[in-house]
Amino acid sequence: MSRAHVISVRNLDIVGHRPDGHDVPIVRDVSLAVREGQMLALIGESGSGKTTIALSLLGYVRSGCTISGGQIRVAGHDVTSMTTHELRSMRGRTISYVAQNAGTAFNPALSIAQQVIEPARVHWAMTREQAERKMVDLFRALALPEPETIGARYPYQLSGGQLQRLMAAMALITDPEIVVFDEPTTALDVTTQIEVLAAFRTVLADRGITGVYVTHDLAIVAQIADHAVVLRHGQVRESGTVADILGNPQDDYTRELVAACRIPPRATPCAPMEPARRDRVLDLSDVVVGYGSRTAGGLPERRILDHVSLSVPQGSTLGIIGESGCGKSTLARTISGLQPWAAGQIMFRGEALAPAVADRTREQRRRLQIVAQNADLVLNPAWRIGATIERMLTFFHGMKGAEARAEAMRLLDMVRLPHAVLERYPAELSGGQKQRVNFARALAARPDLVLCDEITAALDPVVAAAILELMVELQETLGISYIFITHDLHAVRAVCDQVAVLYAGHVVEQCDSQSLAVGAHHPYTRLLVSSVPEMRAGWLADAVALRHADELPVAQHDAGGGCQFFSRCDMRMPGQCDRDPVPVHTLPDGARIACYRPCPDLAFPGGVASDASPHSCES
Repeated sequence: MSRAHVISVRNLDIVGHRPDGHDVPIVRDVSLAVREGQMLALIGESGSGKTTIALSLLGYVRSGCTISGGQIRVAGHDVTSMTTHELRSMRGRTISYVAQNAGTAFNPALSIAQQVIEPARVHWAMTREQAERKMVDLFRALALPEPETIGARYPYQLSGGQLQRLMAAMALITDPEIVVFDEPTTALDVTTQIEVLAAFRTVLADRGITGVYVTHDLAIVAQIADHAVVLRHGQVRESGTVADILGNPQDDYTRELVAACRIPPRATPCAPMEPARRDRVLDLSDVVVGYGSRTAGGLPERRILDHVSLSVPQGSTLGIIGESGCGKSTLARTISGLQPWAAGQIMFRGEALAPAVADRTREQRRRLQIVAQNADLVLNPAWRIGATIERMLTFFHGMKGAEARAEAMRLLDMVRLPHAVLERYPAELSGGQKQRVNFARALAARPDLVLCDEITAALDPVVAAAILELMVELQETLGISYIFITHDLHAVRAVCDQVAVLYAGHVVEQCDSQSLAVGAHHPYTRLLVSSVPEMRAGWLADAVALRHADELPVAQHDAGGGCQFFSRCDMRMPGQCDRDPVPVHTLPDGARIACYRPCPDLAFPGGVASDASPHSCES
């Protein structure tokens, strides 16, 4: 006997109201249904209406928008006809919501426990003791560390992955029938993403909860959803089982989405690992960045980057990968002069850079540009796009008037944007368009090196693939060098020549980006590579099982005298890895691995590492 539909949406229309009195359709004639205990994925590019539809299930539309037609039924409630009071009672009790960014959803002034138990006390009138017992049980079910005491902490004391699971606990504490997940793992690194997804799936299955999962990551869809609805411009393009949508898409747009998630590796030959010094655009030597009191050696006690040495060859791309908190963005800020370093040296085109950007020459600032992850934080919302780009042209090249406008148009052509964008404000552009403007702004300086800090992290697959293609095209045309900071290993293979792997502020490996999945690698690199979701059903269960099989109980290690990765490593050797200085192996192709194990031990399981292999180590 088939299960009843817990969610039923029929012919839903949502419009936005413009100041001039005209209505703009946002969602048009959308119909979908979800059965009890199933998970439905809403997928599509930015602006497709995914989040708008998901929020409408809670009876909510953004300011300036209206549900203009259709019907929404959720767990027997006709949402479109409910009063404000009735909706307030239903939200949290019948249907809960997990937002994309838990960091902005929690109140920083209240402890986690105060915020998590509040829905239970409001909707079910529980005593504080009852709510706290239920909270601890949920923390344990979601695999949170120290479930009995983590509630006493404040949001700023927790990682992004922990906050996302804590937000899920807040949504689940009222025992809702339905939970809406709005891109809850988009900003997480791959290793944290596995933990969060596995925790979500286990709890939902154990409690028989029906779910709606909003995402643009089809690999995540393959792990967590039963059915999927593909949306574009507010309309349904295709719907069906996840196996059919991903394995045999019928709609042209669905096929485009699936293809965009399979980014091919870079076809051009990689730059050499050790170019001649004259061919390097950037050199970092033993750079230390940190805070706190100074040690006897004059270095900061707490280090974010610890003796980092890297180089970028002219016209090539160096990828920087690692989990959140490893020091990637601090590295970008340090190179750009926004974060002074405590020790070491940075050479740019043979000249020593001053630690602070204000002390660098105008020419150095022109030649070294940064493209930030969030274009909204860079583009002035009160300025038209033309004014933003032309200001760079005036400042660095003295261009004004018609000359500056003509050059701004040429830059928009380079990033494949229409000239009409020059008259628009940032709020009138999509995320992908703003990121292209961000690129055009950096290119206006005519730089030698561009720092790209997680520039595709929040973009959907089609837009992200276009940005990566643009990077390669501009490099081939202009000879630009890049430092590409990311946790997306598919993107690394698509645009990078070499890659440096950061862990706890240390470079644990440097290698050819195309060799990441073969040959010998640091155990942490192997963990990152094995954590990249695959677009096949069952991958998550396999990855979790493999990770659990490799886990060994060990006391937390303060790696002041050994490897920083010791407490998480499945190949650790107690008594050596936690005490001795870490040796660095150099491979015949110039790759370097900081590990105690010999390179034959570091080959991927099932792989072959022999003395004749280009990935076997030399002493």
